[in-house]
Amino acid sequence: MDKYSVKEYIELLENENLLKDKYKCEDILEKEVNLVSFNSKEVEEDTLFVCKGASFKLEYLKDAVENGVFVYVAEDKYDIDMPCILVNDIRKALSCLGAMYFNFPGESINVIGVGGTKGKSTTTYYIKFILDEYSKSVNKKDTAVISSIDTYDGVENFESHITTPESYDIHKHFFNALNSGMENVVMEVSSQALKLDRVADVFFDIGIFMNISEDHISPIEHPDFDDYYKSKLKMFKNTKNAIVNMDADLALNTLAVARRDSARVFTFSMKNKDTDFYAYDIQKEGFNTIFKVHTPSYDDTFKLTMPGLFNVENALAAIATAYLMDIPVENIKHGLEIARSSGRMEVFHTKDMKIIILVDYAHNKLSFEKLFSSVKEEYKDRRVVAIFGCPGKKALLRRKDLGTVAGKNSDFVYLVAEDPGAEPVIDISNDIAQYVKKYTNNYALIEERGEAIEDAVLNAEKEEKPTIILLTGKGRETRQKYGTEYLPCISDVEYTEKYLAAYDKRHEN
Repeated sequence: MDKYSVKEYIELLENENLLKDKYKCEDILEKEVNLVSFNSKEVEEDTLFVCKGASFKLEYLKDAVENGVFVYVAEDKYDIDMPCILVNDIRKALSCLGAMYFNFPGESINVIGVGGTKGKSTTTYYIKFILDEYSKSVNKKDTAVISSIDTYDGVENFESHITTPESYDIHKHFFNALNSGMENVVMEVSSQALKLDRVADVFFDIGIFMNISEDHISPIEHPDFDDYYKSKLKMFKNTKNAIVNMDADLALNTLAVARRDSARVFTFSMKNKDTDFYAYDIQKEGFNTIFKVHTPSYDDTFKLTMPGLFNVENALAAIATAYLMDIPVENIKHGLEIARSSGRMEVFHTKDMKIIILVDYAHNKLSFEKLFSSVKEEYKDRRVVAIFGCPGKKALLRRKDLGTVAGKNSDFVYLVAEDPGAEPVIDISNDIAQYVKKYTNNYALIEERGEAIEDAVLNAEKEEKPTIILLTGKGRETRQKYGTEYLPCISDVEYTEKYLAAYDKRHEN
């Protein structure tokens, strides 16, 4: 990997209009930077250190200096006698410095960004499966992915805790993918990543806008819907080929911004045939969904084996993406047929089919509305039981939205822990419950998710009518956030398999 001098990093900041001043740098201008870091625990000899974060403390810098930092970047000068580079925006500075340190890897790999309130994860994995099918057919490497579920770049492969990581880490993942021989990376792009400039130096070959609905409104995220929506729209400024869902709320406004900011714009719909890509003749065959798609050059039939009628919308966005990348239709078809997104619309059932548990990450108003609507269509004549919670101290409107949707559409509701952070679970659950009980008194507050799942199965066993249990929010995650830590936990899928197996054992004869 090429190394750059302090002078070159300063020139980059100056060219980006980020440089405010510099102190004691004259004697180190030609010195090569061995590492750029913003983590005081991850430094080595000849490190350029970026002092980022509202909770940053001088002690972090002092610790870093002891381990090899020789110059630091900050918005304000600290009381420490060493060279420093002052900038007017530390977040943007970290983004461009990280890009340079990793030799601008995003310029040499195809980057596909998926934005929107709902469907980002599923669409991301639909695209990955399609591209992987094509790559296998031509003996190329698979596709890197950065999502709220997993991160995989050819070197690292781990369960994600946030949707879009810090800018420095994004460039690191691009670098790893590129050096692993990968040609493509598909990533979810969150409103926070856009607002906080984590993707300021990421340029999308294809950028997808799935939809918009009120979410992430809180004092620590977006103060109002306008801020949330405008943050989402920022993606188009860094997008070459924009793909816009014309069935989404505010679609015409979104389209106008895309046309203003992106080089080319394509549209898709499940309702409007006056779009570049549209789906029609959507039918259910068992657990499968069969549908036709019109593209600018062909019509063809596709199949999803992942349940959920709303997933046609996600698949349509993936088909449009693959079309623009010249992926053969046979690879698109096969990729969608085998596509799975860990913890997304995973179906489990007892041997006698009396109880079905659908595990999904649905966690906001739009995803809840589509999930319940689809379940009522696909699983008619079943009791509906919902198990969910809300995170602590953020996305506060979700409590009303999810409580209302679940209360209206469920025969029974369990309110459980879902990354409560520093807020007591009982307070979160009571907050949600005030909206649930406007529509039903059939609810319970049980903090432990496993206990709630077991209770739901035992109660469904006693009912004459078959039951579908909607278990949302955590999927296959094995960490639960309490306080500031992510503590190990048993996943919803593992609990599901355990209690359904116990049911089957009780009914063997």
